Amino acid sequence: MYKEISQNKRKTWALMLIFIIVIAGLAWAWSQYSGGSSMIVAAAVIFASLMSLISFFAGDKVALTQSGAKEIKKKDNPYVWRLVENLSITAGLPMPKVYIIEDAHMNAFATGRDPKHASVAMTTGIINNLENEELEGVIAHELSHVKNYDIRLMMIVIVCIGIITLLSDWMLRSFIWGGRGRSSNNKGNGAMIIVGLVLAILSPIFARLIQLAVSRKREFLADASGALLTRYPEGLARALEKISQQQAPLRRANKATAHLYFSNPFSDKKVKKMFSTHPPAADRINALRNM
Repeated sequence: MYKEISQNKRKTWALMLIFIIVIAGLAWAWSQYSGGSSMIVAAAVIFASLMSLISFFAGDKVALTQSGAKEIKKKDNPYVWRLVENLSITAGLPMPKVYIIEDAHMNAFATGRDPKHASVAMTTGIINNLENEELEGVIAHELSHVKNYDIRLMMIVIVCIGIITLLSDWMLRSFIWGGRGRSSNNKGNGAMIIVGLVLAILSPIFARLIQLAVSRKREFLADASGALLTRYPEGLARALEKISQQQAPLRRANKATAHLYFSNPFSDKKVKKMFSTHPPAADRINALRNM
């Protein structure tokens, strides 16, 4: 378990380093193309950061509202409440708010910018169809996302994507409209224009692939951390087996919040691994049973 946790942390930070390199490459290409001006880069960083800060503080409410989740208290469902409470104590976390989604689809998610502002939501389907140890494994996985500050990390990733998208868009517009910001030294530099154009087109696609890769690594990390919390990897593995066999999608599934869920909330099984927000269930099960 400790080996899985260490490996996934290293891989996540390696992917984040690639993000920084992509942003630095775009900034360099822009400065070369525009004659050394860095104002456009600073504007992209500020704008993307401000938009992401708004999402950071309000994103959990949006996700819970969009999913149709309803907050419960201990008297509403003592069984679920006690599972969350016991695992929170074990993990050394404050008790999060507990939400239930009326849906036969089996799924769950955690949200919140830090452990003091966390919420855990699960569908009635996952509560009714999983055994005690299996549901405990799923909740431990979600609490691990909270403890590992995965929501905060993914917000940093979104800021990086915002910066890359803005820089790419502005560079493409500059190329299309004649590149008025170019200096006389760079005017007519065909090689620089081609390099900048390629970066502007491919960088957003590359950034999106990195985001998905980071999301998948954090799922593996939460699996390992959750198994460490319960000391019973088999419970989580059995839960994944059951959940991966369901056919119907979550009724209120949304692409913007798909990465938050325990498993892909859509029914499409043909999505390529590199374009998925979650690792294949078989890979997750195999990793858990090798712990």
